[in-house]
Amino acid sequence: MNTKVTAEKKKKGGELYRNFIQLVIVGGITGVCAGAIVTLFNILAHEGEKISHNVYAYVRNNPGFIPLLFLALLAGAFLIGVAVNISSVIRGCAIPQTEGATRGIVPLKWWRDLTLMFACSLLSIFMGLSIGAEGPSVLIGACSGDGVAKAFKRNQMIRKYQITGGACVGLAVASNAPLTGMAFAFEEAYKRFTPEVFVCAATSVITGMLTRQGIYRLRGEALTTAFHNFRFFELPLRAYGFVVLAGLACGLLGVAFYKLTFLMRKLFKKIDVKSNKKVSYGLRIGVAVLLGGIVSLIAAGVMGGGHGLIESIGTLGGTIEISTKSAFGLSLVWTLLIVLLLKLLITTVNIGSGIPCGIFIPIIAIGACLGGLLNSLWLRWGMNKMYCDLMVMICMAAFFTTVVKAPITSIVMICEFTGSFAHLLPVIIAVFIGYFLGEIFRTEGIYEELLEKYQHETGIRERVREVFTLALERGALADKRQIRDILWPAGARVQEIVRGEERILPDGETVLHSGDVLTIVCVTDDSNGAREELKHILG
Repeated sequence: MNTKVTAEKKKKGGELYRNFIQLVIVGGITGVCAGAIVTLFNILAHEGEKISHNVYAYVRNNPGFIPLLFLALLAGAFLIGVAVNISSVIRGCAIPQTEGATRGIVPLKWWRDLTLMFACSLLSIFMGLSIGAEGPSVLIGACSGDGVAKAFKRNQMIRKYQITGGACVGLAVASNAPLTGMAFAFEEAYKRFTPEVFVCAATSVITGMLTRQGIYRLRGEALTTAFHNFRFFELPLRAYGFVVLAGLACGLLGVAFYKLTFLMRKLFKKIDVKSNKKVSYGLRIGVAVLLGGIVSLIAAGVMGGGHGLIESIGTLGGTIEISTKSAFGLSLVWTLLIVLLLKLLITTVNIGSGIPCGIFIPIIAIGACLGGLLNSLWLRWGMNKMYCDLMVMICMAAFFTTVVKAPITSIVMICEFTGSFAHLLPVIIAVFIGYFLGEIFRTEGIYEELLEKYQHETGIRERVREVFTLALERGALADKRQIRDILWPAGARVQEIVRGEERILPDGETVLHSGDVLTIVCVTDDSNGAREELKHILG
């Protein structure tokens, strides 16, 4: 008997070992490919943002060129409209579609989607719109992973892992935050932790970051944290009242941002040519691009993702300065308020119109603006200016959490961005308050909600209900594991287990054993793909 049990354990161990080795190999290849492509994209995006700042500065000083600028913006809007009609995946914020692809819900055509997202995002950044590179980088990385999977003819399950690994690389490379990239897989993509997801995400991020470092070293550029000029000092207990108030302010503004985003979606849907949906999308993008151009002419700080804006708000131990100069000679507080409102408005316009855009950094920049405004108030109420940078960081994390509903990712991301893990307690307090306010107002994570609406709009939800009855083989991936620890196909649910003479109605904690006959209900648009994925899981 002991010999038989030992043989079974060895067989299962060998199967898991081979599966993990496969994930390490394909994850490493995915990391190198996605890391190289995303690094190139971000280098070009950085250069494009600098060019657009120079162009807009020239036009401000020479108003006669304003008509020419808007003609160029309309031409760019036309090109983006054509691209969006070719690929719906690149429409709007890229992260929701990527999350859908990692779960097997949203189908990718990797070469088409990668190329169009790459080109349209660069064009949008060059046109001076309020768009970050992080969101597009996530989709570009995911498409890279899908391309590697198809090149090596991997099965559906491994393909989902590679899409996930590529998405993690995209976020990690774009933000120079490897832990944030890995946290994305667990908290956003799958909403769970499994050993396979960890192995694939970690391998991909490691090789992707090494690829990024190699490219930057070849270019002779130094590698630093995203916001390396922030300075932090230990916050005394008497200042924690400011942290609580900041969390409340960020939570309320985050709820307002959420509501305004979906209001903008409704407003842009009214721009509808019923006889031609393609024209409707083109008109919406044209309106959004023109609004973006007007806003960028008014305030340079609104342009791009917002890295420079954040750097200017938090500088060298709290001496708050901002590079954005008001054309009307307003004070710093009023300038910050105008930039915050314009950044918030144009970011929600971009999401609502369907422009291929990244809102990851713009959301954080809005939080930083609010932090700068609150600091001006806290300083009047007696707070020492040396804590200003910490307050800005706290507001960035709290606002992002309220909008995205990803508290762990928010905490890790902000600490990686600023290079400091020493002041977690005040950040956690503010993040908790922001998350709690979101729950009170019943807001969902914005990426999840956008994914739901994308599925309804594109008809992906029009799937069929399939019932599969399959036996679990000894040594398979699911053998001796709880149901909740297995990454099932999208829309799959284990309805019943037959174990000998016993019939079991399972829950997430039910442990599967070889010989079990599982009845699995799967709502899918790809019955053959779902069956193949289940066979891989069950042996």
